[in-house]
Amino acid sequence: MRRIGPDRTAQIRELFSTACLGMLLTATLVPAENAPPLKHARVKDVATVEGIRDNQLVGYGIVVGLHGTGDSSQTVFPLQTLISALQRMGINLPQSSTTSSLRVQNMAAVFIAATLPPFAVPGNKLDVTVSSAGDARSLEGGLLLMSPLYGPDGQIYAQAQGPLVLGGYSVSTNGNTRALNHPTTGRIPSGAIVERTVPFDLLHLRKLFLLLNDPDFRTAEMMAAAVNKQLGRSIARSIDSRRIEIEAGEDDDIPNLLARVESVEVGVFPRAKVVVNERTGTVVIGGDVRLQPVSILQGGLIVNVVSEVQVSQPNPFSGGTTQVVQQTSVQAQDKPANRIELREGATVDELVQSLEQIGASARDVISILQAMKEAGALEAELEVM
Repeated sequence: MRRIGPDRTAQIRELFSTACLGMLLTATLVPAENAPPLKHARVKDVATVEGIRDNQLVGYGIVVGLHGTGDSSQTVFPLQTLISALQRMGINLPQSSTTSSLRVQNMAAVFIAATLPPFAVPGNKLDVTVSSAGDARSLEGGLLLMSPLYGPDGQIYAQAQGPLVLGGYSVSTNGNTRALNHPTTGRIPSGAIVERTVPFDLLHLRKLFLLLNDPDFRTAEMMAAAVNKQLGRSIARSIDSRRIEIEAGEDDDIPNLLARVESVEVGVFPRAKVVVNERTGTVVIGGDVRLQPVSILQGGLIVNVVSEVQVSQPNPFSGGTTQVVQQTSVQAQDKPANRIELREGATVDELVQSLEQIGASARDVISILQAMKEAGALEAELEVM
């Protein structure tokens, strides 16, 4: 056997290392066939800034100008509201007329809801939703009188007033009623004016936090890396699966920084989810849902119980009496089982098409999905509404 010298040994080692590195690069660059494509979205579409949020407002008021479709006299609080409003305007009513002579069929007590957006200042206008609080039949043609809107702290943040816009109606004549949609709820576009702002000091913040709408560790890490790459410096880091911390510099303009951060596109990895609503029979299957090989047998048992009432008539001159006899028959029919076979790499479209071919209803699909989840063939979160 010929002996290899030191120089030749070093050369062989170098060639072997180069070959291994080439194999490693080749294995790394070849994409997986079943790997899902990476989805991109802007930061502003998948995350929010901590502290910059909406605030809900609620109020109580009265709607006047109805055509006899307001609250009845059995509803007490609209009458009390009317008396209080008249007293604030300097009109005093005698006590005897407050319960007997007043009629409130042309007015209705309502609750008012609105959303105060962030950075709203006094003078901004808001849309409000008005809903009946009593037994009014319709708010069509009504006018909401000035009503305060309160925040969670009990302070008044807006005042609402204006004519209502309804998406339905209710007509009643001679005991016959015809209604379309919900005539007891309406909206007032730009019907509220902001009177108080929610203080939020944005300019002096040095630490900002982005909150992911759907918590995911991988998305949080990629978002922090994308923000650092876009800004050219390391100022973002993920805290957990939902929060990303951004450390602003002393010379950073916070609104400008947030504008640049929210425009960054980042790869997202949404959670595979199947949502079913058993009450309405609605099934929504996400595109990222993966299916394992499974064989499904779907059948059913139909049982019909029919009761018929028959009259047993006696023969003439027999002395018998006429009797009512109930005849009950039970019919059972076992539906033949339909088979579905899903192979490796089956898609959601193939599952839906197979279910349509066997004539499965929406409720059958819900039962099949629940059984697939229990069998481990459905790689997704199953949410039942």
